[in-house]
Amino acid sequence: MKSLQPSQIAPPFARYSHGVEIPIGMRIVRTAGQLGMAQDGSVPDTAEAQANICFANIQAILAEAQMSAKDVCHVSAYVTDRIHFAGYMKARDAFVQGARVLPSSTLLIVSGFTRPEYLVEVEVWAAAR
Repeated sequence: MKSLQPSQIAPPFARYSHGVEIPIGMRIVRTAGQLGMAQDGSVPDTAEAQANICFANIQAILAEAQMSAKDVCHVSAYVTDRIHFAGYMKARDAFVQGARVLPSSTLLIVSGFTRPEYLVEVEVWAAAR
């Protein structure tokens, strides 16, 4: 994969690429949105703890395809309020820490999810040979 960072536009304001080129012949995985619910059904109170669960779930999904966080080319995340940005970003930055290429990224504020205790939802695209 190749990071796309055109010099004609402002640089990213966080750890992400403006675009990511995926070479021909790579396998692609697209996850469903993952909520911050642990395997036992519990939901932590903080966005950071929920985001950590989201990313742990994503790692498990990627492992099923013999992939890892290093293969992620795009992250889309949704939070219910701006106050959750910092906690989410801390979890996201830990997830992409060893990335070969920083993924592209989208972060949106939404009015809510299926249950009011959910603060964060995350989905990814990944590509590997």
